[in-house]
Amino acid sequence: MLMPHPAMLRRLVEEYEALVAHDGEVEAGTGRRDLRTQDLAYTLCVSTGTREVGQALKVARRLLAAAHDPVAVQVKRRVPTAGPAVDEPSAAQGPAVVG
Repeated sequence: MLMPHPAMLRRLVEEYEALVAHDGEVEAGTGRRDLRTQDLAYTLCVSTGTREVGQALKVARRLLAAAHDPVAVQVKRRVPTAGPAVDEPSAAQGPAVVG
């Protein structure tokens, strides 16, 4: 499954929740707002591989939480040496063993 970009997913969730929060308000253009809410619900479902907007929101929140997980990112940095280049593990991977 393709993974949605976290920034795009966050924007979809925020806009959907903002529109749903204003559901009880009466204003001109409500029909357009309803269409936009439906469009956002559909896009959230497609983006998360679900068929129900409640489930899509749960999956979206899980994906957004995982995107900020520092353990999921492994970074190697180059250490200048006199010999061939050696990759040194980052602090998140633990201390390097030098022998």
